[in-house]
Amino acid sequence: MRKLLGTVALAGVVLAGVGWWLTAPEPLPDDTLSGLEGDAARGETVFTAAGCASCHHAPEAEGDDKRVLAGGQRFASEFGTFLAPNISPDPEHGIGAWSRDDFANAVMRGIDPGGAHLYPAFPYTAYARMEPQDLADLWAFMQTLPEADTPSQPHEVGFPFNIRRAVGGWKMLYFGRDWVMSGDLDPQETRGRYLVEALAHCGECHTPRDALGGLDTSAWLTGAPNPNGSGTIPPLTPGEFDWSAGDIAYYLESGFTPDYDSVGGHMAEVVDNFSKLPAEDREAVAAYVKSLPEGGAME
Repeated sequence: MRKLLGTVALAGVVLAGVGWWLTAPEPLPDDTLSGLEGDAARGETVFTAAGCASCHHAPEAEGDDKRVLAGGQRFASEFGTFLAPNISPDPEHGIGAWSRDDFANAVMRGIDPGGAHLYPAFPYTAYARMEPQDLADLWAFMQTLPEADTPSQPHEVGFPFNIRRAVGGWKMLYFGRDWVMSGDLDPQETRGRYLVEALAHCGECHTPRDALGGLDTSAWLTGAPNPNGSGTIPPLTPGEFDWSAGDIAYYLESGFTPDYDSVGGHMAEVVDNFSKLPAEDREAVAAYVKSLPEGGAME
């Protein structure tokens, strides 16, 4: 019996070690940003398209105050409530003490400077597709923003979801960096794909999730329950969404639907961001949406 217990204990230690190894963070290659100079002007466009301020400005902030990334907004989910952190350049309460590589690993790999996994409430699974140059430009722009001395608040997440290392197992299942829509795309659709699947992370809301919170990419952009438990996020696929490309581009500029209804909820922030982008980008998103397959099923 003693020998059996010893064998079981050893097996448990080995399994725990293997699990610890498999769930280890996987940072970007050291040379990912090598030789890249960031351009703050271009970075402002990336910042806007990625919706950084939409989640990280303080609750109730308006106008220019939305560029003070003090955090504090609450995002409810079935796994708990996540609170957006302070990502201003403040060196104590924000990310002012981070290096550019720290920032890149957080945005594109979901890893904090201490090597811990970040929760995928932060859409790094989409940002992982970001071009390194865009990341360098975004970092340059972030340095121009005002500091905020508001401390970040802890997430309200209970056991077992508060085990950060377990996020590494989640990443093994869901953290792919390939494009969802593949095949032959023209230049406009390719730009639209980059905006929809990477920077604007549209799939995070418009695609259903499974029991572990992973996106069901076989039902890409077919609509989903609202994560806060109130209502649903509409589908964008043919058969369910019959707006023209012009309707889509105009909505992203003005917030008005073809029926003269107006945008509401968190989508209002998305429209505010897209209205600041070049018309070509809104048209590219429309082209991508109109090229989606029936039912969202990808080949």
